[in-house]
Amino acid sequence: MVKESTISVIVPVYNEESAILQTLDDVNKTLEDFLQNEIIVVNDGSTDTTLDKVRESNIKNLRIINHIENLGYGRSLSDGIMVAKYNCIAIIDGDGSYPAEMIKHLYDYYPQYDMIVGARKGKEYKRGIFKRLSRILFSYSVAYVIGKKVPDVNSGLRIFKKDVVMRFQHSFCTGFSFTTVLTLFFFLNHYYVKYVPIDYAKRKGKSKVSHFKDTLRSTQIIAEAVLYYNPLKLFLLLAALSSIFGIILEIVNYSIFRIDFLSILSAIFIASFFPIFGLGLIANQIKQVYKSNKME
Repeated sequence: MVKESTISVIVPVYNEESAILQTLDDVNKTLEDFLQNEIIVVNDGSTDTTLDKVRESNIKNLRIINHIENLGYGRSLSDGIMVAKYNCIAIIDGDGSYPAEMIKHLYDYYPQYDMIVGARKGKEYKRGIFKRLSRILFSYSVAYVIGKKVPDVNSGLRIFKKDVVMRFQHSFCTGFSFTTVLTLFFFLNHYYVKYVPIDYAKRKGKSKVSHFKDTLRSTQIIAEAVLYYNPLKLFLLLAALSSIFGIILEIVNYSIFRIDFLSILSAIFIASFFPIFGLGLIANQIKQVYKSNKME
């Protein structure tokens, strides 16, 4: 496998005036005399001086895409991917939280792997109760979907092959769930993915992530992915949860309440395992037929 000597680095930014120049300088210093490169900054409708600072940069291989309105993190990345000159693409956030020098280390595994991801570690990554709980939830959910543990579902520092990503450009999403989609797509389509531990620093400036909104969106994406690639897994999970709830309800009712209605309700939940599982079998057969027709 021939090692490429070129790379396109995409830096999505939205109101990152306090960190963008340092990020660009770090990326440029990391790659100069190492790889022929281009740095694509996608300004996503910033209302501060971010765009002015980017334009003032002295980096010769810098390209700027400007959104006059905020279209979202995923849209910024997809626009950068579409115009990238090189097949080897790296993405890094412009908030100073990711170590640009690690791009070199990720590149060590290219092109043997189709995607190399910086798996975040450190106290800053673990900070925040809601963020930690949501990451644990996503980690277990994605592990259930793809059948293996994933160290970091939505890291913003990674290298991947453009020609692979373009095969599912119709699935690009505009929000922060873009990286979750990347992770699911590569694993579910049996591409080679490598994780490399990286230090994660405190971001400069205010976070743009809406944790509740993006958690719901990521949950939707995970459900859609398992429904598309392995629907039987989703229906089996729903059937099992329904039956477990019915059993717990009956135990509690027998121990405390002893109400006939609750007994009937628990029996319905337990018995629902079979019709829900049956729906999963039907959905799986429909998927197999669709897959067969698509291959013809």
